[in-house]
Amino acid sequence: MNDILLLLMFGQSLAIGLLVGFERERHDNAKAGLRTFALIAMSGTLFAYLGQLMNASWIVAVIGAVIGGSIAISYGRDTDPKADSGTTTVIAALITFGLGALLWYGHSDLAVALAVATMALLYFRAELHGATRKLSRRDYISFLQFAALLFVLLPILPDRTIDPFDALNPYRIGWLVVLISGVSLAGYVALRIFGERYGLLLAGVFGGLASTTATTLTFSRHARRNADLSGLAARVIIVANLMLFLRLGVFTAVIAPQLARTLAPMLCGGFIAGGIYFLWQSRHLGSRPAGQPLQFDIENPAELRTALAFAALFSLVTIVVTWVKTAAGVTGVYAVAFISGLTDLDAISLSAMRMAKSSSLLPEQVIIVIATAMSANFIFKFGIAVISGSRGVATRIGWGFAAMTGGMLAGIGITALL
Repeated sequence: MNDILLLLMFGQSLAIGLLVGFERERHDNAKAGLRTFALIAMSGTLFAYLGQLMNASWIVAVIGAVIGGSIAISYGRDTDPKADSGTTTVIAALITFGLGALLWYGHSDLAVALAVATMALLYFRAELHGATRKLSRRDYISFLQFAALLFVLLPILPDRTIDPFDALNPYRIGWLVVLISGVSLAGYVALRIFGERYGLLLAGVFGGLASTTATTLTFSRHARRNADLSGLAARVIIVANLMLFLRLGVFTAVIAPQLARTLAPMLCGGFIAGGIYFLWQSRHLGSRPAGQPLQFDIENPAELRTALAFAALFSLVTIVVTWVKTAAGVTGVYAVAFISGLTDLDAISLSAMRMAKSSSLLPEQVIIVIATAMSANFIFKFGIAVISGSRGVATRIGWGFAAMTGGMLAGIGITALL
C-alpha cells in the first residue's frame, strides 16, 4: 500500500475518533474527549499495521487492553462518590480502538457504520434510559413474540409449497411477516421513545413506518376535535403516507431486486410529487397551536396476533391472486389489487413481487398492480379523513394523495418510454 492510501486510511481513522470523541466531549465528567478518542482510533489503525508488519497480530489485543485499562484506572482514582463510573467511556474507547483496527483490515464501510451507531447510542442516552418507562409490559411481550417468531418459528418452517396452486411457501411467508413486522416495529419503538421531542415531521415518519392507517385515523380525529390542527394533521398524515414509497422501495430491494429499476420511476415520482405538495403546504400553514397535546393511537405491530393476521391475509391474497390470474387473467388480478389495497397495501404488493420473481407476473404488470393497490389505499384513507376528521384535513390530504397518484402515473409513463 502506498503512502497516499495510508494517509487516507489514517485520515478515516482520525475522523471516526473525532466523531465518537465529539459526543464524549459534551460530558464534563468524561476522562476522555475529542483528542483522546482521535488518538485511540489512530492507535487502532497504527498497531494493526505494525502487527501485520511484525507478523504479531496479538499486539492489537494487548494495546487495546492497555488503553481500556488506562481509562478505567483514571476513573477508579476518582474518590467522588457521585462521579460517573466511566463504564460507557471505557467501552466506547475500546470500540473506537477496534474500529481503527478494522479500517486496516479493509472493512472501512463497516467501521464507519459502527462509528455512527456508536455515536447515536451515546448521544441518545436520555431517550434510551427513558425507554423502559415509555414501553409497556405488553410491548415487551410483543418483542419476545417477535424474537420467537424470528429465531424459533422461522427456522423450522418448511421451505416448500404446500398448496395445490404451488403458491404458498411457509418459510417465505414467515420471512415476509418478519420483514414487515420488523420495519413496523422500528417505527413503533422510535415513536414511543422519541415521541414529539424531535418534531412532528419525524413523528409522521415514525408513524408511517409503524402504521399509515393508524396515523391517518389518529390525526384526523385530532383535527375533528380542534379545527386549528387541520393543517398540522394534514402534514403529518402526508409525511406518514410518503413513507409508503420508501417502505416499498426497501421491500423491493430485499425481496425482488430485479424489479428495482422497473419500480423506481413510479415510487420516486409519487414520493417527489407528494414531497413537493408537503413543502408547499408547509409554507402556507402555521405551526402547531400552543398547548395542544397530540397522542398516537397505534398498537405494537409486532404482537403475535398482528403478525399472524398479516400472514393469514398475505396467504389469502396470494391464493386469490393466483386463482384469479388462472381464471380471469391479469385484468382480474388488477381488480383484486384494488380491493385488497383498500385496507392493506403490503399483502398485495409483496404477493405481486413474489409472483414476478417466479415469472408469474411481468414487471410492467407488477407496476400496475402496486399502483392500483396504492391508489385504492389512498381512497380508503381519504374516506377515513372524511368520516373521522374535519373538512379541512380531508381536503388537504385529498390533494396530497392526488399529487402522489399523479407522480406515480408520471413515473409509469417514464418507465413506458424507456
